[in-house]
Amino acid sequence: MAPSAVETKVVDSSGTEGIAAPGRQSYKIASIPADGIGPEVISAGITVLQKLSEELDTFDLEFEHFDWSSERYRKEGKYLPDNALEIVKGFDAILFGAVGAPDVPDHISLWGLRLALCQPLQQYANVRPTRILRGTSSPLSNCKIGDLDWVIIRENSEGEYAGHGGTSHMDEAWSVATEVSIFTRHGTERIMRFAFETARSRPRKKLTVVTKSNAQRNGMVFWDRVATQVGKDYPDVEVDKMLVDAMTTRMVLKPESIDTVVATNLHADILSDLAAALAGSIGIAPTSNLDPTRKNPSMFEPIHGSAFDITGKGVANPVATFWTASEMLLWLGQKEAATLLMEAVENVTEAGVKTADLNGKSGTVEVTDAVSVEIEKLARRGKKV
Repeated sequence: MAPSAVETKVVDSSGTEGIAAPGRQSYKIASIPADGIGPEVISAGITVLQKLSEELDTFDLEFEHFDWSSERYRKEGKYLPDNALEIVKGFDAILFGAVGAPDVPDHISLWGLRLALCQPLQQYANVRPTRILRGTSSPLSNCKIGDLDWVIIRENSEGEYAGHGGTSHMDEAWSVATEVSIFTRHGTERIMRFAFETARSRPRKKLTVVTKSNAQRNGMVFWDRVATQVGKDYPDVEVDKMLVDAMTTRMVLKPESIDTVVATNLHADILSDLAAALAGSIGIAPTSNLDPTRKNPSMFEPIHGSAFDITGKGVANPVATFWTASEMLLWLGQKEAATLLMEAVENVTEAGVKTADLNGKSGTVEVTDAVSVEIEKLARRGKKV
């Protein structure tokens, strides 16, 4: 569902096009806090989003909360109601917390909630920007702000997470389990085009295609072939290819050599977590699950997961959710608000208001309050100008 207004296009930090409309806009956001620290960070995210709306006075956000979580699964035996997809299609975007609980097998929680939304809603482009924020540091000793500034694009609908396969003769000596990676021409080409468009929109116009075609001689060779064919339509984009294992080494040793990356569902899942750690903490990493056709709402979530070890302690880092909220605003066309939010976040981290994962001493509420105050300062300074 897209906002109904006269549309002009803007391009966000990941290279995707948003919708900008004159006048005041109103957006319906489905809030799914789910498990662990999800409710804590989503609450923090909504606080700063409402503060932005209040201070800028150019758009409205209407949130509706859904109790789709592991707690619901324990009570009812399922995460989602039967009409969940129809419900969320009535919203402009989905703000998602985290799914997973110690007493529910991970494959049940993941497929029961997150993937049950992403796949049928055709959110095939998973976009994960990564950079070192002001006031934070990388564990890489020589890596400075600006050296690590990446966008990792993950194919989000098929590949290794297509859900094809099965198990037979369970618990017997001759039991067999298969997990089939699916690479279709349609799925591979659309993510490659998305990746090339993203790379083209960024200053360096550089794309790294991650593969493992030396060992996986069918699906990954196909992946490489489609990448090469699509690349012919983008002569202005510099392209290189890396085997996924070599890519991990390059990310550590030569972060400045990387800009935009495209990889399969599994490979990008792993690489993006490494990227977050190299940027300082997985607690700052955002994700956008996009349907670039805009036929369905896109879903925005922090990467960090449910983190039950710190749930309820008030120490969860809300920055990943703030950055995720900024990406959501960009997708909705609210570029001014998105930019202001990230400026507020970095002003706060630079001032030393940080959670423990960033070597700080502040809690979730303290960081949220500090960002809210900074939003007010920046917005009112802008109005004076």
